[in-house]
Amino acid sequence: MLRRLAFVRAARSIGIGLEEVRTALDALPADRTPTRSDWARLSRSWRGRLDEQIEALTALRDGLDGCIGCGCLSMTTCRLVNPDDAAAAYGDGARTLPAALRRPPVHGR
Repeated sequence: MLRRLAFVRAARSIGIGLEEVRTALDALPADRTPTRSDWARLSRSWRGRLDEQIEALTALRDGLDGCIGCGCLSMTTCRLVNPDDAAAAYGDGARTLPAALRRPPVHGR
């Protein structure tokens, strides 16, 4: 039971919703204690998502001192990357951030 609770907390901390966590936990065997293989199989489906998040966060970290397309026009490079705030036509917020970092926040953490 403690392993399951720790798993829920870890999954929530990386943005996985409770419904998806519940579905994953329901795939574990009910008639025995899950093995290491069971846990590995369960978490394998999230590996690609984690890799995407790591890549996006690395890009964000490395580009925080540059233009993120927010429309503030306060940086000289924005005139090159986002002249006349053209990114505003695509919506509010930091339009040049990787999509993985523009997802809506997960509620209930």
